[in-house]
Amino acid sequence: MTARSNRQKSDQDVTEWLPDEAMVCRYVADWTAIKLRWNLTLDPVEQQTLTGLAANCPNPPVTVTTAD
Repeated sequence: MTARSNRQKSDQDVTEWLPDEAMVCRYVADWTAIKLRWNLTLDPVEQQTLTGLAANCPNPPVTVTTAD
């Protein structure tokens, strides 16, 4: 993510902001990994958005190391 896109994103979640189309799958994988790593919850709209976006992505494995 560039500094410009990071400023555009601000504090919006995945339901409100997405990067350029070429980066969406990576962004969804990273967002999901962070939620899993830190044991963060998803609200129903966020989960539906992530599921829908991920359905259009290739299926590479995502490795998550849980936080202590």
